[in-house]
Amino acid sequence: MPDSIRPDRENMEYDVVIVGGGPSGLACAIRLKQLDELLNVCVLEKGSEIGAHLLSGAVFETRALDELLPNWKKQGAPLKTQATKDKFLFLTKNKAYPFPTPPQMHNKGNYIISLGNLARWLGEQAEALGIEIFPGFAASEVLYNGDGAVIGVATGDMGVDASGNKTEAFEPGMELHSRQTVFAEGCHGSLTKTLIQKYDLRSESDPQTYGLGIKELWEIDPAKHEAGKTLHTIGWPVDNKTYGGSWIYHLEDNLVSVGYVVGLDYENPYLSPYEEMQRFKTHPAIRDLFDGGRRVSYGARALVEGGFQSIPKLSFSGGILIGDTAGFLNVPKIKGNHTAMKSGMVAAESIARHLQTAEDFGSECAGYQQAMEGSWVWGELKKVRNIRPGFHKGLWFGLFNAMYETITLGLSPWTLKNHTDHAQMKKAAECAPIEYPKPDGVLTFDRLTSVSFSNTNHGEDQLVHLQLIDPAVPTGVNYTEYAGPSQRFCPAGVYEFVTDEVGNPKFQINSQNCVHCKTCDIKDPSQNINWVTPQGGDGPNYPNM
Repeated sequence: MPDSIRPDRENMEYDVVIVGGGPSGLACAIRLKQLDELLNVCVLEKGSEIGAHLLSGAVFETRALDELLPNWKKQGAPLKTQATKDKFLFLTKNKAYPFPTPPQMHNKGNYIISLGNLARWLGEQAEALGIEIFPGFAASEVLYNGDGAVIGVATGDMGVDASGNKTEAFEPGMELHSRQTVFAEGCHGSLTKTLIQKYDLRSESDPQTYGLGIKELWEIDPAKHEAGKTLHTIGWPVDNKTYGGSWIYHLEDNLVSVGYVVGLDYENPYLSPYEEMQRFKTHPAIRDLFDGGRRVSYGARALVEGGFQSIPKLSFSGGILIGDTAGFLNVPKIKGNHTAMKSGMVAAESIARHLQTAEDFGSECAGYQQAMEGSWVWGELKKVRNIRPGFHKGLWFGLFNAMYETITLGLSPWTLKNHTDHAQMKKAAECAPIEYPKPDGVLTFDRLTSVSFSNTNHGEDQLVHLQLIDPAVPTGVNYTEYAGPSQRFCPAGVYEFVTDEVGNPKFQINSQNCVHCKTCDIKDPSQNINWVTPQGGDGPNYPNM
């Protein structure tokens, strides 16, 4: 193995380095150690602790966990509230109409959980097996050998000021060299997107498509709490052209998870997913649940919606993709943690076999692709592949198509195509502005108040991690042609257009507000924003989300 790629950095050598301490990365690490306790495995997590950056609804299907740790109940896994009752509503502005719950969304046998707490528990199981976990260390660079193969990653330098200069607190990053590097970064990973481009991993797949999920955790009046109840809605407040819907899940201890997802292929640049979520809570059929309650926490995160036809090639020289970074979410089921974990387990099994014969760094674990295609994940996603893209033609066609695909078990001889989200946005002149009500501070809130409930923190004197490819584009193109959509699609108030001393628009980036949802990198109509990792440990710190 060669010395450090950059001479001022020290390096550590592992059999496997896993980038990301979410459910897929931790499942991969645990399965590797189950298969070969002598393997030297480490997990890098950019959050301040395992689970700090995880946000999900979440109703959890235990299938993969049952396979990974069959005794999870006795081992104290934080799965406390079993789903008992499903409800599905179609909303108009003032009415709510019960619809039959789609079969994919039946939750009997599943659990309403905090994904962050589950990951913290999985982290404990991993450490007990001898896996090294490094929270607060963001993998900021992929390392390559002379042949262009991945041989590990490097963490970001610390102590670099906003101008890029080294301060007295400067510490160079660490290089982690590995025989196989597993990328488990979650949705739209900052390193994964560079790998997809370098190795042309989407040459035989559709582009990925995304949604933005905005979530709040509330403590409500005990008289209104029904532990185990799940509610989903479609319809209002978004129009019938826009893919969107809500969830309300009743956990234990009078806690309720409420959230709203808007497909990031929406057309109107005046639309604000954040404001749609706030408006949703005011519906007559919804608002009473929160009367007398209090909001506990807030967060937002993009999620992959492309499904089967948007899965890229999964392996390349020296590395593989797992979990949401590869796109294994089952959109009609509104679940992806079970498929993410299973992909991590399949990856571990493939890597363990591969390392028995491959001694060199940077070789391709080609068996992983075939193993995933033979797994239950592949069949599950293929069966529902046409449901999400059916909504490209609007709500009613989408519902009819979903019913047809469900009845026929996904056996249609065709596969509908996905499209690139940012390209769907229309010019402002083609769209009507949307007037959103002012927040009342009790049920609905402004962005900055919400961000304070995410425990987000960034060191102020550091390089801005939201990089503009061309600084002239925000005012020269996005503001003039699209009415500055970044100030609306960001759920954290990161982007603003302010006027300078002579009245001209000026683009301002409040990077310290960033909750790492990645929406800007996905939805910017000019594709001018590049989201990269800030200092390790920065960002949100989600409790119980």
